[in-house]
Amino acid sequence: GLFVTDYFTRTPRKLSPFRSFASIELFHFHIPEDTVVAVWNLITFKEQGGTFGDQCPDRSITVYFRSGAPSVINPLHTHFPRDTAVPGSFALTLTWTLPNRTTGVFNVTSPLPGDWFLAAHLPKDEGKISVKGLYEECQYLFQPQLIVQRLVNIAVLYPGHVTEQSMAPHNRSCLYKVFVPSYTSRVLVEVLRCRGAEGCPLWLRVRAKAPPLHNSTTLDCREHTPCQLAQDLPFWQHWYYVLVEKHPGVPGTVSFQVTVQLTDCSRPSLARPPFLPSSASMNMPHSFGSAGGLALGDSPPPTSPNDTKHPVPIPVTSHAGERCWPVRPTLRNELDTFSVHFYIFFGPNVSVPPDRPAVFVINLLPVLDSGGVLNLELRLNVSSLCGENVTVFGCLNHEVPLTSGDNTSVTCETESLAGFLLSVNATASLSRLRIPYPQTGSWYLSLRSLCATEHGFEPCSNVTAEVYLRAYLSPCINDCGIYGQCKLLRTNNYLYAACECKAGWNGWGCTDNAEAFSYGFQLLSTLLLCLSNVMFVPPVAIAVRSHYLLEAAVYIFTMFFSTFYHACDQPGIVVFCIMEYDVLQFCDFLGSLMSVWVTVIAMARLQPVVKQASVLYLLGAMLLSMALQMDRHGLWNLLGPSLFALGIMAVAWTARTIRRRHCYPPTWKRWAFYLCPGALIAAAAVLLYAFVETEENYFYIHSIWHLLIAGSVGFLLPPRAKPSRRLGPLPRRKGCGYQLCVNEQEELGLVDPAVASINSICTS
Repeated sequence: GLFVTDYFTRTPRKLSPFRSFASIELFHFHIPEDTVVAVWNLITFKEQGGTFGDQCPDRSITVYFRSGAPSVINPLHTHFPRDTAVPGSFALTLTWTLPNRTTGVFNVTSPLPGDWFLAAHLPKDEGKISVKGLYEECQYLFQPQLIVQRLVNIAVLYPGHVTEQSMAPHNRSCLYKVFVPSYTSRVLVEVLRCRGAEGCPLWLRVRAKAPPLHNSTTLDCREHTPCQLAQDLPFWQHWYYVLVEKHPGVPGTVSFQVTVQLTDCSRPSLARPPFLPSSASMNMPHSFGSAGGLALGDSPPPTSPNDTKHPVPIPVTSHAGERCWPVRPTLRNELDTFSVHFYIFFGPNVSVPPDRPAVFVINLLPVLDSGGVLNLELRLNVSSLCGENVTVFGCLNHEVPLTSGDNTSVTCETESLAGFLLSVNATASLSRLRIPYPQTGSWYLSLRSLCATEHGFEPCSNVTAEVYLRAYLSPCINDCGIYGQCKLLRTNNYLYAACECKAGWNGWGCTDNAEAFSYGFQLLSTLLLCLSNVMFVPPVAIAVRSHYLLEAAVYIFTMFFSTFYHACDQPGIVVFCIMEYDVLQFCDFLGSLMSVWVTVIAMARLQPVVKQASVLYLLGAMLLSMALQMDRHGLWNLLGPSLFALGIMAVAWTARTIRRRHCYPPTWKRWAFYLCPGALIAAAAVLLYAFVETEENYFYIHSIWHLLIAGSVGFLLPPRAKPSRRLGPLPRRKGCGYQLCVNEQEELGLVDPAVASINSICTS
């Protein structure tokens, strides 16, 4: 056949250590139909400070692959919530081959067409809290690239139509495909009139959705006569691929005929007609062309099973007497993103008769619905059982309904199908099922009532069970509970939701309490972070006593908002917020930086020049507000104002030292008992904040930071300024609306009037 190669790539993204699914990087690809091989080229490289990160440590990178929906991963081995089904995925770990770059390759032969998702992350780190901008961070960038090779002009088989083929000596195989419409209970592929050098040296392989593999359903035509391969309960609205492969070492040409028979579920004794003039009557794409296997390119998507207005029959796995039951549709009601309810007509109470199953279909839209959680709930009305020991079984299967015809063993699996089993009875009347990141398409729920006897389960007689059925799509499992937050995430144009847990809780729904904080621990951490701000009371008292009223107001502002910000910032349930979180955070950061600013400006002793000091206070408040609005966690938000204020203080102290011709401050006691201890305490606080603080020790290290910073202010704040010894102008005594200026020396005629005017005294 003719091969076409397609190439897809994605923009490199920075990987993060794994904490929850919200911290992974998700990549979305689409693999076209008729793809025979897909190769993912996984490129990873390091960066540090805009250059190659040769000095960065090697950290393993884990990549997950899944078709149809994002992978449900659990690298921390936490517990999933109850009644949660975990779909499987494939994981690959990349190791470094070069100092700053590595490449991995992942091949998939005959991949399933449609959406594919890649998820990548770094290992979990120690949770260190680093100051932004303190040092150049090592970044690990990941870029996946996809190369697909697909076949064109694959021969199409029509049901009931015979296709003749001659396989030349240099050919190994012939590939065909047939479209299986809805309500098909069986696909039968048969090789006829096979003639070769050694009988019929052919292998017959059949697979749904993609070309067959070595482990697909296979039949050796040498050992089976006639050479027939049947597929019961095939996937509806999908292509089935038929591969006729020649045995190795067989000389000459092999000729044969291939035919396909599709059994209609509503008429199990009849095959579908061999040819219909209208492809719409068979729910087949309109681009088939003429019979005989002409080329078929990219076919339009199959129609939905809900497009029909008539009851839809479903097959039963009993080959002796296949029967069909109507499928009841559901009404889709979209409330919000990943918030969809599926209502049943004349529901939600469903009657399950004793002689036949009740079947329902739930349609999930492609791409849009795969990023949430599919929830299913069954509740049995015990009063409807009339005292009988009735058990209602439910099978949830993807793309084809399944009800077992065997009464002794109740299962939702076959050789080619795997579903989810639910059951309710008088003892356990409630059953739930949650499927995170479900595959899109049609999901079929089959309900059947059986009575328990000594010999197993048997059909009930004259007992119609009543079941309350609820099906809905939600963003997260139980909205992540009280110890988690459900986040709506986006990668390019794909939306998905994930839980971000707090207070030590883990798991897909924040239900794993193996490392959870107790209530006492949460209360203790909250009290420590809040009450440690009381240490600002002594600096406030010192500032008021020294007549630093503006500084005292700033310290009170900082103490108030720091207390209530940390009361609102707690991850657990011990939380108290008096304002919006963003407002409290801004005021706390602003108060902290303003406390440093006004303390250093006060140490500069600019009080005699009152106008200049006020300008500096106002300028600092405006610049700090602007900086915090730009980036609240940046290093220069704290370092920049502090260095600028220290520069002003250094200039002022240097000027006084030069003018007085001795060191300022002049006394050694001021240096030994105030300045040096205060500077050491402040330096220790900064070191703890920048290098020691982690997520585990945050509550007590940050409390120590509060104590040290407030204590350093008490040491560094200068004493009250002494009044100046210079005499000011004499006070003028006011009389009754006028003043009489008398120059005593001029009156006595002792000095020249121009000189004596400087000693004039105004009296009333």
